[in-house]
Amino acid sequence: MTTAEIANRLADLCRQGQFEAAQKELFAQDAISIEPYGTPDFEKEVKGLDAIIQKGHKWSEMVTDYHGMKVSEPLIAGDCFALTMWMSVTMKNGGKMEMTELCLYKVKDGKIISEEFMM
Repeated sequence: MTTAEIANRLADLCRQGQFEAAQKELFAQDAISIEPYGTPDFEKEVKGLDAIIQKGHKWSEMVTDYHGMKVSEPLIAGDCFALTMWMSVTMKNGGKMEMTELCLYKVKDGKIISEEFMM
């Protein structure tokens, strides 16, 4: 798959809330995931697909309700792409909140090898 195909597929799966399916399909086994500094309850960086999937499970356990989500069209530059994700959720320990992230991805050999989230 090209970077554009991967970017569009990731955006489509995320819009459907199929994050783990996207990771299993599109991410390299040795991918890394980087969270913003100061993100509570998460390591700054995790390495490996299994660790990224476990991070997703941890997030899901912290959320009681999803109220809405929007994913932008990808912006592609060479072997990198970015998109924004907006979501409205109710957290177990924090009530309802809205957040927007800038999500940056790098692709190599037809797989995502890194993701980084910025708020």
